[in-house]
Amino acid sequence: MLDRFKAFAVHFALSVVVALLVVALVFLAWYPAPLADATGVTRIFVLLLLVDVMLGPVLTFAVYKRGKKSLKLDLTVIVFIQLAALGYGLFTLAEGRPAWLVYSADRFDLVRVIDQDTRDSEKVKPQYQNSIFSPPRWVAALPSEDAQENSTITLEAVYAGLDYAQRPYLYRPLADAADAIRKHAQPLENLDQFNPPDAVKKQLRQWPKANAWLPLMAKAQPMAVLINRESAEVVAIVNLLPWQDESP
Repeated sequence: MLDRFKAFAVHFALSVVVALLVVALVFLAWYPAPLADATGVTRIFVLLLLVDVMLGPVLTFAVYKRGKKSLKLDLTVIVFIQLAALGYGLFTLAEGRPAWLVYSADRFDLVRVIDQDTRDSEKVKPQYQNSIFSPPRWVAALPSEDAQENSTITLEAVYAGLDYAQRPYLYRPLADAADAIRKHAQPLENLDQFNPPDAVKKQLRQWPKANAWLPLMAKAQPMAVLINRESAEVVAIVNLLPWQDESP
């Protein structure tokens, strides 16, 4: 029995080391705060990681017996199962990670990898190609110069959810939308309409350069993007509601 506990402890320690590396990848590169909350990934990821961390060590405890002829094969299968489960979970997280923070019309949209329109990929400029290790990047999506294409995009936005923000071939530097950002930026005082004033003050104290904001549309939790109106530069994303919460 003591051998089983030792084998469990070793496998558990190795699993924890791998888990910490995965946590760093997910929360520092793929889902930097507060985007994990915006996408709603935190609970799912923690559950997935707990199951994966415990799966291997528990199976090792169940099969481990010193001198057992099939022990190496058993442990190999267990490690394979554990890595396969982790790999599938990471693939799912990679597909759902925020790839772009896109200004379009009068707001920002959080665009996940899976949300992107992959048609016309040959039109996408090299700087707007997305690699698996790329952190979320700020861009603007500007209307096409083709009026007919803009009409098609409007229809597809309504019926398929593919708006300007989901089309990387329309991406441009955020600075190209500076005038529109200044035009649509809202006063910081407006945040008090949708959030407890004390919570707003607490967030704003951390970002003294911010003097305006714009909404950030996200799958799980909309947030506010703080900006500096004069420079039209992004200061920070804060976990404050940009409109009235209508959930029960």
